[in-house]
Amino acid sequence: MAEAAKTLTGRCLCGAVTLTVQSEIPRLRACHCDMCRQHTSGMFISVDTVPGTLEVRGPAQSFASSEWAERGFCGTCGSTLWYGTVHDGMRHPAAGLFDAADLGEMTLEFFADECPQGYALAGEHRKLSTEETIAMFTEDDA
Repeated sequence: MAEAAKTLTGRCLCGAVTLTVQSEIPRLRACHCDMCRQHTSGMFISVDTVPGTLEVRGPAQSFASSEWAERGFCGTCGSTLWYGTVHDGMRHPAAGLFDAADLGEMTLEFFADECPQGYALAGEHRKLSTEETIAMFTEDDA
């Protein structure tokens, strides 16, 4: 039997943007690509959510960072809000926005071969290389 979805609420650093989302199992995902590192000064960590349940209120803005992705941020304080995929319209919210300390375990790393030597994530989880990550996001285009 599937778990009931849990409501997660979060906010940016200044509180001008608030987010509400549903998550059945709040698994974490990390991305080490150069754009995520530039945007966040480290890896970007998102929380897995139920598609179509993200509600954003406040001065949120987005930046088209590539042909297949956008990055959301607060127009007031600049906090990173989400990573979005253009092909399916999904927005993957930043895990750090949510007060819930029990968001779940790390389940997937994108661009794992680009992870700086200064840090690495512990635990056993799936780690996709640059080639595997790009294939995952472009397989629908073939």
